[in-house]
Amino acid sequence: MTVSLCIIAYNEHDSLPSLLNDVLLQTYPKKSTEIILVDGLSSDDTKNIMKDFSDKNKNDYLDIKILDNPERIQSAGWNTAIKEAVGDVIIRVDAHASIPSEFIEKNMELMEQGEYVCGGARPNNIQSPTPYKEMLLLAESSMFGSSIAGYRRKQSGKRYVSSLFHGAYRREVFAKVGGFNKSLGRTEDNELHYRIRENGFKICMSDEIISYQNIRPTLRGMLRQKYGNGEWIGLTSGVCRKCLSIFHFVPFCFVMAIIICFIMAVIGAFTNIPMMFIPMYLLWSAYGMADILMTVTSVITAEKKSIYLLLLPLIFPLLHITYGVGTIIGFIKLPLWKKSLDGSAEREIEEVKRCVINNKQEENQ
Repeated sequence: MTVSLCIIAYNEHDSLPSLLNDVLLQTYPKKSTEIILVDGLSSDDTKNIMKDFSDKNKNDYLDIKILDNPERIQSAGWNTAIKEAVGDVIIRVDAHASIPSEFIEKNMELMEQGEYVCGGARPNNIQSPTPYKEMLLLAESSMFGSSIAGYRRKQSGKRYVSSLFHGAYRREVFAKVGGFNKSLGRTEDNELHYRIRENGFKICMSDEIISYQNIRPTLRGMLRQKYGNGEWIGLTSGVCRKCLSIFHFVPFCFVMAIIICFIMAVIGAFTNIPMMFIPMYLLWSAYGMADILMTVTSVITAEKKSIYLLLLPLIFPLLHITYGVGTIIGFIKLPLWKKSLDGSAEREIEEVKRCVINNKQEENQ
């Protein structure tokens, strides 16, 4: 079986060289591997890095393609890659990631066993580690700081899940369900995987497969990411509520509880009703205990101890509140955002479907 490995990048000058080196070390036969690199009109050296990689290695692979993504949206970039892919299996990997040498081979083994969509755990990682960055990594890797999503941590066994990261897909999957919804920013995976499940495909996750996602190296960058993730949860809920789980809305509920309790406390202060302060006390008491418990658990399990770990009780609520505020803003923007949709995303989903089918027909001729 042939495979198309797709990498979408925008201003990834710092991360892309390391990932491309991981690609070179893959154990799956290079002559059965097509590399598709998509650049979102980067303002740094990202495209030059891609061209240099292609110039040095093109003869070793089935093909190396460098494409442009003028829309700069990640989902549009994936669609660009899928429409040009000729492999029997299409694998997507984020540019700020790293993959072990057997990553492609392990995915292809599952495909040979009859799976149509597969992947594995995607724990977090850091580049150029420092004690401060390791503290951020610990916060992001914790269930309390991030989520309970199975793909974020390594688990044992082989099972079927609702979604995963760095997925591998048979061409037939895209031929049936089409491409990514480019109107979505951070939730395009959830929406695509929902359509995949609705069309009768199973999503297999195996502990034999693992890849790593490099976290944002600063608190500001991490909070910006959390805010964006939360905002897109709010927006996505208006177009595909079923592709989101109840856990996506936990930070929103937390922030709303803070707002409601604060309003009640203000009313209690003006009306001299002490009972109105009780919800605020209960909320922060419960959250504070959970915060301390998860901090202690994280510190105990941390491989490296540092003074920065004392910041975790502050980092956790910052992550939760930022995410929740983002979701509230997403809900506020939702009506106008839905009106701005012009149907181009749906047309592109169908265009991807047609391209995949046509590419297969041309290959068989």
